[in-house]
Amino acid sequence: MRWTLKALSLLLTYPDAELREKLPGLIAALETDAALARPHREALLALAGEIAAADGLDAEEAYVDVFDRGRATSLNLFEHLHGDSRERGPAMVDLKLTYERAGFRLSAKQLPDYLPVLLEFLSTREAGEVRETLADCAHLVRGLGESLRGRESPYAAVPAAILALAGEPGLGKGPTPVREPEKSLDEEWRDAEVIFGPAAACGNEAPATSVVRFAPRAS
Repeated sequence: MRWTLKALSLLLTYPDAELREKLPGLIAALETDAALARPHREALLALAGEIAAADGLDAEEAYVDVFDRGRATSLNLFEHLHGDSRERGPAMVDLKLTYERAGFRLSAKQLPDYLPVLLEFLSTREAGEVRETLADCAHLVRGLGESLRGRESPYAAVPAAILALAGEPGLGKGPTPVREPEKSLDEEWRDAEVIFGPAAACGNEAPATSVVRFAPRAS
C-alpha cells in the first residue's frame, strides 16, 4: 500500500517537469502493487499515461483548469469542511501537530490539509491507521471525486482509488454533492479570514500514533 499511496500523491501533484520525470517509476509501482483492484489500477495508469503523453504546458494548463475552478475540486480538504470559517485555522494546526509528532515535517509552502501531503504522510504509517484515516475523510474525498467525475476528468480515478483503499463505497454510491457556481479560487478566497495561533493547539497532547480526525460523516 505504501507505494500506491505515494503514486496517488504524485498523480494529484502539479505536473511540472519534475513530476513527469517520476512517471515511469510511478507507473511501475501501480503495475506491481496489489493494494488496488485491476479496474482502479487501469484508471490510474490511464491518467498517468495521459499526463506523460501530453505536452508539458498542456498538462500543466489542464491541471490548473481542473483544480483551480472553485472549491468543489480544491485539493485542500479543510476547504471542503470548514471553508473560510474560524474552525479551519485550529484544524490546520492540529493536523500539522499530528504530522510533527510522527516525525513528518512539511516544507514552508505545504499546507497540512493538502490531499497529496496527507497521502504522502499516510505512506509512512501502518495499514490500520491508513484505512482509519482515509475512512474518516472519505466523505470529503467522495465530494471531490464526484465533482471531478461530473466534469468527466480522468483525475476522478484518484479519489475513487482512495475510497477503495479505505474500504468505503465508491463514486456514485454516496450522497451527491451540491453543485456550485464555477468561480476561481482567487474570487472565492478574496477577503477570507483564517485564524491561526498557538492557542488553537492547547490541550491537544495525543500520541504520535493518533489518527487524523476530520468530521462526522453525514448519515
